[in-house]
Amino acid sequence: MSMNQILDAILSGDTSGIGSIEVPKSYEAIVVREDEQNMFDGLASWDKDPRQSLHLQEVDTPELGPGEAQIAVMASSVNYNTVWTSIFEPMSTFGFLKRYGRTSDLAKRHDLPYHIVGSDLAGVILRVGPGVSKWKPGDEVVAHCLSVELEDPQGHDDTMLDPQQRIWGFETNFGGLAQIALVKSNQLMPKPKHLSWEEAASPGLVNSTAYRQLVSKNGANMKQGDVVLIWGASGGLGSYATQMALNGGAIPVCVVSSPDKADICRSMGAELVIDRKAEGYKFWKDEHTQDPNEWKRFGSKIRELTGGEDIDVVFEHPGRETFGASVYVTKRGGTITTCASTSGFMHEFDNRYLWMNLKRIVGSHFANYREAWEANRLIEKGLIHPTLSKVYPLAETGQAALDVHQNLHQGKVGVLCLAPEEGLGVSDQEKRDALLPKINRFRNL
Repeated sequence: MSMNQILDAILSGDTSGIGSIEVPKSYEAIVVREDEQNMFDGLASWDKDPRQSLHLQEVDTPELGPGEAQIAVMASSVNYNTVWTSIFEPMSTFGFLKRYGRTSDLAKRHDLPYHIVGSDLAGVILRVGPGVSKWKPGDEVVAHCLSVELEDPQGHDDTMLDPQQRIWGFETNFGGLAQIALVKSNQLMPKPKHLSWEEAASPGLVNSTAYRQLVSKNGANMKQGDVVLIWGASGGLGSYATQMALNGGAIPVCVVSSPDKADICRSMGAELVIDRKAEGYKFWKDEHTQDPNEWKRFGSKIRELTGGEDIDVVFEHPGRETFGASVYVTKRGGTITTCASTSGFMHEFDNRYLWMNLKRIVGSHFANYREAWEANRLIEKGLIHPTLSKVYPLAETGQAALDVHQNLHQGKVGVLCLAPEEGLGVSDQEKRDALLPKINRFRNL
């Protein structure tokens, strides 16, 4: 009954009294189960179906600890880490939960026979734990996915370097694909008022990741005029990198895999687009051997588009399939920033093109709180826009994850949690109306 009261309060637009409503003792969440972590043994990655491993299950509400917040989740989204969790690759996430559970009595909450997944959310604060002063019940928020203890000195210059840095909903429990989520208060950011719940939930992980990888001094430190190669430029991560390159005065060279995806990039304002399937690039002759002639052909295409210029920055995330080409086409002194490796983690490249030409490879992983806040501010200011294409109900999260796993989607795939329908949660209609074509750019593609 209290869940209905919470939802009624949120839908009414008056959440001032939400702190007086009892937090339910249980809620519905999307989980993977420890006793099923070997269910896909012997299958190729492509044949592993998230619809079989992701379950909608009633779970107990976890204890609220110091510095934490309980959130009524209106909407969430699917990221590739949810796909990895659902197919138990490259390893089962229950190992993460067990290691975290051994760190403290409070952390034992996370070591359960089920893992509540999801690293994005938009919703309303229900309760805050002791020591939280910046946020209060009733605040409308989004959450970034960096969970960090900040007990080690290494984290105080850049929290991503903290040895106890974890990705919430992937390396911790109680993620965002649920009716209620548990986060640390320093994961919270204000929800952009011109966006619906599902739109606001979709940028978090990928937008912050793209910001650090491309814009931050901890990544490529992109500047005006840089020529930036963006793989998967219409996808969940690349679509934000494309917007940031354009917004920051750089020149994106967008690599996509179909004419439709090329059109999406052009609709964002990109002029230089390569359809890699139409061009027929095959960077690998076979499973073990790359083809440098294809790197050269790819580099020639880039120079053709740029008027003879090479790449200053490569926004790398496919990994194994593309990394040799990325290193080759980068200009002398240029930078390859890398994360994710969705096509394989074992990268191979010809080091002569790196060392003799003074290129740099920079590893980039999510973002610290300051970077995530700045990335969210760009969304809030209407300078960067959600790339939400399709939305599923919570019970169909498995299908949403399959879409991402098999690259059947454009941009981001959203999930409604407590929100009964799309389009709710907007409190700045005037700003929304002015930006609506850009907000809806990816819808129903």
